Amino acid sequence: MENNIVDIILGIIIVLGVILISMTLHELMHGFVAYKLGDDTAKLSGRLTLNPLKHLDPFYSVILPLLLFIMGGTVFGGAKPVPVNFRNLKWKEWGMALVALAGPLTNLVLAFLAFMIRYFLIMNFGNGLNEIADLILSYFVMVNLGFAVFNMIPIPPLDGSRILYAIAPDGFRNVMNKIEMFGIWIVYGLIMIFGSAFSVIISGGVDGILRFFYWIVGL
Repeated sequence: MENNIVDIILGIIIVLGVILISMTLHELMHGFVAYKLGDDTAKLSGRLTLNPLKHLDPFYSVILPLLLFIMGGTVFGGAKPVPVNFRNLKWKEWGMALVALAGPLTNLVLAFLAFMIRYFLIMNFGNGLNEIADLILSYFVMVNLGFAVFNMIPIPPLDGSRILYAIAPDGFRNVMNKIEMFGIWIVYGLIMIFGSAFSVIISGGVDGILRFFYWIVGL
């Protein structure tokens, strides 16, 4: 019993650390790409920083992923949206799509790097791989994949909606603009009501990307 409690506490500490790093870099890259494309809103708002307190949302970034971890589900979540004025961006809607893509892409890169480091260590050390190091790398892969897949869902204000907006016809864009002001509450509601469905969808996406990673290394 005591060992189980220690394992849970250790897991929570590791996952929380992974969340802080992953979400900070996710949001920082949103702001960085926006800045490079001509909009300094994120910079003026203090979001071009590695300080996680500037980026994290109490529910999306901490409570939701930790609850999912404790319940044994696929961990996913998000952070406070970085303020961006797409009118200042090069290529307008397409520039906004690039800004949006930067966050999930950052999570995918982090997941792949952790996957490759873990694969290299296992190939070289096998059962001699440090248990804590293995846990950190494993959670780094899974948490980042969960964040990437969740944020690509095309519901405002999630990143996937910005990409969809760039290719959508004007009529659909108008609908998305109306949804935008309530989007965060829609996402909250969907998670609360259809949490299991969200987990299944995200778990399927995570598994698919993991299979691709294994294919890259020939497994």
